[in-house]
Amino acid sequence: MSEFKVIGVIGAGQMGSGIAQLAAVAGSDVYLLDKDTQALQTAKASISNSLQRFISKSQLSKEVGMKALARLNYTSNVEDLRFADIVIEAIVENEDVKKKLFAELDKIVKGSAILASNTSSISITRLATATKRPQQVIGMHFMNPPPIMKLVEIIRGADTSDETFDATKRLAQRFGKTVVCSKDYSGFIVNRILMPMINEAFHALYTGVATKEDIDAGMKLGTNQPMGPLELADFIGLDICLSILKVLHAGLGDAKYVPCPLLVQYVDAGRVGRKRGIGVYNYLKSPKQASRL
Repeated sequence: MSEFKVIGVIGAGQMGSGIAQLAAVAGSDVYLLDKDTQALQTAKASISNSLQRFISKSQLSKEVGMKALARLNYTSNVEDLRFADIVIEAIVENEDVKKKLFAELDKIVKGSAILASNTSSISITRLATATKRPQQVIGMHFMNPPPIMKLVEIIRGADTSDETFDATKRLAQRFGKTVVCSKDYSGFIVNRILMPMINEAFHALYTGVATKEDIDAGMKLGTNQPMGPLELADFIGLDICLSILKVLHAGLGDAKYVPCPLLVQYVDAGRVGRKRGIGVYNYLKSPKQASRL
């Protein structure tokens, strides 16, 4: 189990494709699964372009990059994951959807396989209840974008075994990541601290404390953050931020996690950030204008 010769990744979005790229570069055979064949084609092109950028910057040798591409398999058939040593899901941040997937995977993958979730806030213990292998279910939360960001949060569920934890930690380190470990509380470490800051930035904008530009500039220059909280929310996806805040509020019961009405309104309007071209900022402007946001 600890060698992870075959790794399955579910979800061909930015997170899933990035995790698949990491696994392939690290030497594993990878099966990237998504029911949307167009998403798979987009992921294939994205991974190829990403590897080429690493090669052009001399951060990766051409040989390693080409071998990584050869290890990647793209599929819409969940049965192709039956020989995986670990499956990492990176699908929508919805507990019921994830549980349904884990229940299906539990019946398909081999008995020794680990089921890992890239969830940023949902209880690993509850996800594990959908399986008959709770000792082999774990949280493996990558930061976005996975090939660049150095951190992985590992979260143990109530029944996660030491063997599963140790093997997963070694895998993250094999990917070149620094590991932090969190107990299974809503939001874990990063989002429990980050999301209230983003939510408060929305409140500052909502109540007219300052413009979006000044809020972001204040936090970037005043606290040495590379991105302001509103810009970061657009990058993450406002819909994802809203979902995490709801999980935090439900799980911890503190009113400080109640989503700002402006954030809710933006999501209701479909203004969910960079992936849609508009969120707090408008990314549909001319390239010169957009680059200044």
